[in-house]
Amino acid sequence: METNFSFLESKKEYELFAGACIDAECILESSPVMSAVASRKALELGVKWVYSIDSALKPIGYREGLQSLLHNNGFPSLMDYTLWKRLQYIVRNGNQSVHTSKGLSKDDAILSLNILFDFVEWIDYCYGRDYEEREFAENKIPNKTKVAENIEERYKQVLKDVQKNTDKIVDEKDKEIARLLKANEELQQEMQKKKSQNLKTREYSYNPDMSEWTTRKRYIDADLKANGYVFDQAAKRNCVEEEYPVTGMPNATGTGYADYVIWGDTGKIIAVIEAKRASESADKGRNQGKLYADCIQNMQGSRPVIFYTNGFETYLWDDVTSAPRVVSGIFPQKDIDAMISRRTIVKPVSTIPINEDITNRLYQLRAVTKCCENYEKGIRKCLLVMATGTGKTRTASSLTDVLSRGKQITNILFLADRTALVKQAKDDFKNYLPDMSLCNLCTNKDDRNARIVFSTYPTMLNAIDDIKSKDGTRLFTPAHFDLIIIDESHRSIFKKYRVIFEYFDAIMVGLTATPKTEVDRNTYDFFEMEHGVPTYAYDYETAVYQDHVLVPYYNYEVHTKFLEEGIVYDDLSEKDKERFEEDFGEDGFVPEYISSAAMNKFIFNELTVDTVLQDLMERGIHVAGGDRIGKTIIFAQNKRHAEFIIERFNKLYPKYKGTFAQRVVHDDAYAQTVIDDFKIADKLPFITVSVDMMDTGIDVPECVNLVFFKKVHSKTKFWQMIGRGTRLCKGLTCIDRIDGEYTDKRRFLIFDYCGNFEYFRAHKEGFESRETKTLSENIFGKQVRLISLLQENDYAEEDYRNWRKVLIDTCLQQIKALNTELTAVKLKLRYVDKYKKESAFALLSEGDKGELLQHIAPLIQVDDTDELAKRFDNFMYGMMLAWAEHTPVFKYAKKQLCSIASALEQKVSIPQIKEKLDVIQSINSDDFWNANDILLFEKIREELRELIKFLDSDAGKEPIITRLTDPIILQQDGEQLDSAYDFEDYRKKVNRYIDEHSNSLVIHKLTHNIRLTNDDYQELERIFTSELGSKNDYEREFGDTPFGLLVRKIAKLDHEAAMQAFSKFINDESLNQRQIAFVHKIINHMEQNGYMDNVSDLQKPPFDKPISFIRLFDAKTRTALMQAINAVRDNAVNTAI
Repeated sequence: METNFSFLESKKEYELFAGACIDAECILESSPVMSAVASRKALELGVKWVYSIDSALKPIGYREGLQSLLHNNGFPSLMDYTLWKRLQYIVRNGNQSVHTSKGLSKDDAILSLNILFDFVEWIDYCYGRDYEEREFAENKIPNKTKVAENIEERYKQVLKDVQKNTDKIVDEKDKEIARLLKANEELQQEMQKKKSQNLKTREYSYNPDMSEWTTRKRYIDADLKANGYVFDQAAKRNCVEEEYPVTGMPNATGTGYADYVIWGDTGKIIAVIEAKRASESADKGRNQGKLYADCIQNMQGSRPVIFYTNGFETYLWDDVTSAPRVVSGIFPQKDIDAMISRRTIVKPVSTIPINEDITNRLYQLRAVTKCCENYEKGIRKCLLVMATGTGKTRTASSLTDVLSRGKQITNILFLADRTALVKQAKDDFKNYLPDMSLCNLCTNKDDRNARIVFSTYPTMLNAIDDIKSKDGTRLFTPAHFDLIIIDESHRSIFKKYRVIFEYFDAIMVGLTATPKTEVDRNTYDFFEMEHGVPTYAYDYETAVYQDHVLVPYYNYEVHTKFLEEGIVYDDLSEKDKERFEEDFGEDGFVPEYISSAAMNKFIFNELTVDTVLQDLMERGIHVAGGDRIGKTIIFAQNKRHAEFIIERFNKLYPKYKGTFAQRVVHDDAYAQTVIDDFKIADKLPFITVSVDMMDTGIDVPECVNLVFFKKVHSKTKFWQMIGRGTRLCKGLTCIDRIDGEYTDKRRFLIFDYCGNFEYFRAHKEGFESRETKTLSENIFGKQVRLISLLQENDYAEEDYRNWRKVLIDTCLQQIKALNTELTAVKLKLRYVDKYKKESAFALLSEGDKGELLQHIAPLIQVDDTDELAKRFDNFMYGMMLAWAEHTPVFKYAKKQLCSIASALEQKVSIPQIKEKLDVIQSINSDDFWNANDILLFEKIREELRELIKFLDSDAGKEPIITRLTDPIILQQDGEQLDSAYDFEDYRKKVNRYIDEHSNSLVIHKLTHNIRLTNDDYQELERIFTSELGSKNDYEREFGDTPFGLLVRKIAKLDHEAAMQAFSKFINDESLNQRQIAFVHKIINHMEQNGYMDNVSDLQKPPFDKPISFIRLFDAKTRTALMQAINAVRDNAVNTAI
């Protein structure tokens, strides 16, 4: 009997994968699961066959997993993208068969077999000796046979062998496979020639039956299956049913068909899914989904959750509890069950008392309360801006406790950007919430099913894709976490790791002392808040000077000549000149000047470092009765600088035997151990020299001295570093030059040797570098901009069109290589699918360019290990754009390229450089620049990129250690900086509150001229001097203005209330028209201003024209009017008796 794959039996060149293809077809009827495993094996063998035959692919070792082979080395660009994309279906079905307990349907196994057939057809078309066009036919699949049973038994063993590694089904130790791959080496030349001929002479187009690849089958079905769902039209329990009939629809027949429903384990529908075609907005499914949910609720008595999706964009709407929101996909059954269960068990958080054993400070209680209020209003993101040392982690744990006891949350994710901070947070939570299970995901030692998971950003991003449940589905599903706590949320929430927050559907709280406000990295924008208006703010000045929960700093500023101005040879003493010549002279040449930027980078002066260390040891805060310097952090510029500081300390103070001061840098194997020891009060080391690792997040209350031995221009980083010393330390006995000896930490000292305080006095906001992009992202982005540029009429000639085609092909290959199984890529699938096609680049609009730069570029990884070559690509593409756009940058790029060429000319002894010498020398010629041709720049990029690695860089420079007298040119102390962060202006905050609470009872009374009670007035006092700010804030902004008058002035006086207050005058028939008009002037003033502060205003404009108040009214009426005016004012000031 002829089968779909029987033609392979006569093609010996396909022996490597033919057997697995035939097996997959033979056993399909008897076991769809084993057929899917066999298809998966056949695909892996087929891909390895292509790698062994096609010289266009770089050999990468046959131990590579299938996903790596499918995505690397240009493999995706060999075939039609749709075919390549469909290969993932075979992988997914094979993986599901190997690792999950869910059954695989026969239809799924047939689809795998169909795609495998299409792949083999493509191989035969490209490389085959006698290709003929064939079509897959289901009726050719053989019925169950005895042979099939034997094959099935064999694949059961294969399944057992690969339980631990789904990505490799093929046994690399199989000698037969090794023999066949070796034999293919002899076929390679023949096959490569045939491929070239075949592509010219054979007709082939890949047009799969799209009926199975509509929005549902291509995207929604696949996601449902990946989440462990089984499709079943009859089970009515724990399954997905398609085209479910409902009754009660508002149409002529009263019936309808829901695209999908999800049945729970109770035999009731727990979710309805409305699918829209991929080209339509998912939001169009909202009303339809609601109608189906209404019908289902009437039919079964309980309301399902609503999802509506177009395959790219998915909305969740549990309209019992919340408004619709975008989510990353349809949730697994257990998460939907939890959501429905929470409807009935959740408690209002306002009824849950805050555990004051965790948080008992007023500002912490307010922060927790404010977050809870926001969550209850449906605001899903909160931002707490609290000064370093005021207990952000403690506050977060208290919030976790309240929400957990209120049944609002179950699982919590705590994210930090360093493993040290993850460990520290977990230790703190263990103390605050001892009954909750905790997991540090970075150590892989804890139970990942714990209620609170602590992780760094990269660890969690990988865990989303890699960590599986027992049934083979993802452990960390989109709804796994109910609350995400983002520590130091001014840092890693942007760019690459933003995908974590797009993937998880959880309420969030951000913790920071230093929010960022740059255009491309704005903390407030991320949390969807008005700039400068966090959920709750508690600043450093309030914490130090009002509440005394932190200690202030006292700063010593020392400016040395070398660190400030550099080393000038002519300014040195004769003795130092000799040393300078000895250290810096080379081949008879002595430089006149060493810049300050070189100091502590690769030039280290012993006497400068000695001055800093001796100053610290003499003037720093001491402990232990004055016998020992207190815990100290020295912030060094780089690793070599840190090591040099340690060397000088040990030289100056040998009595400490080399353990008193220790270095803490990222690549030190025991850096975390040093940090842990430093946190212990009486344990060595007492001085740590840190390069970035202790700038933020490390809590050491005993730390009393900070030394700034590097320049810092980032405001965020500078204040984070200051925060290392702010914590209180009860019982610590200190000695300093200000107060002598005292107990309980009163202050900490900052020694600044690099002009940082001076810099921030002049530049309060500092300088924040822009969000860094990877080299791959930068290069891709510039290639896209060049593609857009080259579509203009100025570049219509063939050479430019050819170059544009090369750039497009490069970008397409990178897009096609993206692994759509990764969460970061899957969330951008709309754009990946759009730009995988060459036609999308035919004419790029500004919108297209924006989509490529924003959504695709961050995903790109250029497969090139030569970093310097990639940097040169980036530089040259940037130069080309600067030339084309006539920007000033081009002048500097030209100078830099000429310098690179000159530097390469100096290395002509290197053969590779000598070979390109003509090209290199041309760069410094007038002819090159006068040609004014962008294609010349592209030629230079191609010719020189491989040579850049031969140029020297500072990284390779040997450090120069010298010993020169470094004069102190300025000293000052005690001059503090102004407040670092201005959160929303207090006056603006008051205005906002009154506007948003205009319907509250107390404000209603004031706007309607109703006298306040004592309780009303006390409530106003609480709002203005406690909730919105402090008493000092109020007095600073509004002086002694009574609270009621302030509200009246802002909220105004209601028109009807104002008319009522002066009704007896308006209705007084004895008053003439001029007098009535004057009364209306008073009413208008009272409406607009809330009150009249002084009746003497009646004699000023606008009341003095055309007739004055005195001349217009008699004494009795004047007195009555003034009494009415004062009564309105008094109702806002005095309380009812």
